[in-house]
Amino acid sequence: MMDDQTISTDRRTAMALGLAGLGTASLPGIALAETTAQGRAEASPRRSVLLAEGWRFHLGHAADMAKDFDFGLNQRTYAKPGRDVSPATLADFDDSGWSAIRVPHDWAVDLPFAGPAAPAEKDKEDAVAAHGFKTIGRAFPQNSVGWYRCRLPVGAADKGRAVWLEFDGVFRNCKVFVNGFEAGGSASGYAPFRVDIADFLDYEGGANQVAVRVDASLGEGWFYEGAGIYRHVTLVSAAACHVPQWGTCVRAEVDGEGAAVTILTTLANDAESPAKVTVRHAVHDAEGRQVAMAADHLAEPGALGKVEFEQTARIRAPRLWSPASPYLYRLTTEVLRDGVVVDRTETAFGVRTVTFDAVRGFTINGQNVKLLGVCNHQDHAGVGAAIPDALHEWRVDRTLEMGANSWRSAHNPSAQVLLDICDRKGMMMIAETRLNTTNPEAMDELERMILSSRNHPSIILWSVGNEEGHQGSERGRRISAELVARCKALDPTRLTTQAMDQGWDGGAAEAVDVVGFNYRTDKIAAWHERHPDKPVIGTETGSTVSTRGAYENDEARHIVKAYDTEHPWWASTAEEWWTIVANAPYIAGGFIWTGFDYRGEPTPYPAFPSVASYFGAMDSCGFAKDNYFYYRAWWRPDQPLVHLLPHWNWAGREGQPVPVWAHGNCAEIELLLNGKSLGRKPMPRNGHLEWQVPYAPGKLEARGYNGGKVVARDQRVTASAPAKLKLTAERVRLAAGGADLSVLRVEVRDNAGNPVPTADNALRFSVSGPARIIGLGNGNPTSLEADKGDSRKAFNGLAQAIVQGSGSSGSARITVSGEGLSPAAIDLFFH
Repeated sequence: MMDDQTISTDRRTAMALGLAGLGTASLPGIALAETTAQGRAEASPRRSVLLAEGWRFHLGHAADMAKDFDFGLNQRTYAKPGRDVSPATLADFDDSGWSAIRVPHDWAVDLPFAGPAAPAEKDKEDAVAAHGFKTIGRAFPQNSVGWYRCRLPVGAADKGRAVWLEFDGVFRNCKVFVNGFEAGGSASGYAPFRVDIADFLDYEGGANQVAVRVDASLGEGWFYEGAGIYRHVTLVSAAACHVPQWGTCVRAEVDGEGAAVTILTTLANDAESPAKVTVRHAVHDAEGRQVAMAADHLAEPGALGKVEFEQTARIRAPRLWSPASPYLYRLTTEVLRDGVVVDRTETAFGVRTVTFDAVRGFTINGQNVKLLGVCNHQDHAGVGAAIPDALHEWRVDRTLEMGANSWRSAHNPSAQVLLDICDRKGMMMIAETRLNTTNPEAMDELERMILSSRNHPSIILWSVGNEEGHQGSERGRRISAELVARCKALDPTRLTTQAMDQGWDGGAAEAVDVVGFNYRTDKIAAWHERHPDKPVIGTETGSTVSTRGAYENDEARHIVKAYDTEHPWWASTAEEWWTIVANAPYIAGGFIWTGFDYRGEPTPYPAFPSVASYFGAMDSCGFAKDNYFYYRAWWRPDQPLVHLLPHWNWAGREGQPVPVWAHGNCAEIELLLNGKSLGRKPMPRNGHLEWQVPYAPGKLEARGYNGGKVVARDQRVTASAPAKLKLTAERVRLAAGGADLSVLRVEVRDNAGNPVPTADNALRFSVSGPARIIGLGNGNPTSLEADKGDSRKAFNGLAQAIVQGSGSSGSARITVSGEGLSPAAIDLFFH
């Protein structure tokens, strides 16, 4: 999959558009390219266009079908394809009054909050709370249908070719129209899908228009899911005889002579006459060197037909993919007709061996590795479900820094770009289907998940369900067995799992290869004694709750202290579950619930104004909570760490004891207050240390010792009143083009430069130059401020701005200010 950060419009693309009877000037923001493993553009008979810019959006009216379909124009029907549908689907419809937006796009994140429901409407409140109290769903039909329109860059040069649209994710139930014809769609909010559009295009010089109607009236989860075209859309134009979407599958098996590579290829012929072509495969390493090739294959697909065939190749001395060394190969597939290349695709893959064992746990390439995992929904402060590629990467980097090596996409297939990032960075993935049932829709969604993702070496397990009501029953076993069988038919190289919160002695546990425990980690040992031959994993663990930067519970204000003590009844502390898993070799690992806070499913406070969960090791902005450092200590034990909590601003509590904790992995930790030692203690393995310290303003310091030497430090200093702002970014040099972005951290400080841990100042942001703020956040799960705009309050001293390029090169200055505070600014450079 192409990364929109590397796409650019070049001379060859402009020529291609010109041949198609188009001009790039009429298609602002449309970017085209073919890229090789070396990153250079290369002429190709296949054309792929990432449809990011040039979209228009209008919020529909599900309660009034006339408005929903034509926004007040004459009502139409489905009597005649291409004519008797909404005028909004036609090329000549005037959409100048619609909002100009960039895809990915989530309209739900911009909606107002519903507020608390009356007691008589408690059921309604529960449903609305699940989705973060946003005014969307059946209770708010006026906000639950949206329309998108985009001009398609196709024309005369595409006549006789296969042309299709690839949607990686649309939430939810959508219909795709091209020039007034309903061309396809998808009910699923998560499974990727393809829409063939060649039959509906105008090749005679007329405009070509796609319109997408999205209906998010019904949700699929019990968490915030967004609404709209929240993942990438790609237009593909290929030769009539071509490799279709997901048409190559690469399987590499390590043996004594290297790696045997099996290549499964599907070839489609959209022409009305038979074809006779040669298919050629070559494998290149990460440096671009050809390291293997398959024998040419002569294929003869019939008219409007498909053929599938298998070829083999061998890599003599393969470099293996692993979290420590995520090495990728690239398969180039060419289709030749009369010796001329008419189609070319590239498929990234890795060579690795993965096993799950009931005694040894998890191994990769023969090495025993504990899965140090996080569960995550697709949601981030400021942008909702429409996470840009660079923000996906930033989130993965934050998680890797904590020490995690694996990610569970809960509870649905992830974005393809996230899988690409995991492939490159060595983050292993459990991919999970949304529906644990066997109706045609569920089976189709499972199939789309596997076909789209089975070449990704990062995926180590397919999950066929999560806490299903029938999980422990015979029905649950039958359903999961059928799903597992379909997984194995499509991908016999991977094992399957299911996340279960009860019924592990029967039901679905008998159908899957690796049994998943959601919580109840303390029950695994007894279960293992009863099932000594069954691999096991903690699919959800911990589920601690906390408010970042808070150290006292306050039920009235919906605040949860950040010591590792607070959790719902079904869960445990981080230390409790990890100690069990760390000391049990047969447990493959565990996936904490969750890596990041997320909107919806507000826990532990299910009522307004809690609009988000408190589960994350990081808040919704990715700011670390204290438990982040517990995991960081024991998941990266080779890097000395000491982390001190709480903050040291407790005016009015002088002389009163304050609980002080230290997370860390050093042999001993010494605590000092204002330079005076309060004692040195040995750090218990996988544990933490505690002191009761009478409060006195000043400096609280922790020193970590290994072999009698200080190897790590941390401190908390009593801050005075907020006086100034500090603005930082991990990346200041960015790619131009409108896709790349930087995540900015705002910190409130006192005159001496100390962080003010309780600051909640109102902040204002401004931008000059080729950039825009696409989202703001502060990590407060009770915040009702808008995610978009130019203002945001700090929360416990921090706030975040996500700044994206506007498409041009040059420098942009972002300034943040607040009343009574010295402002801060930072320059970003787009090139």
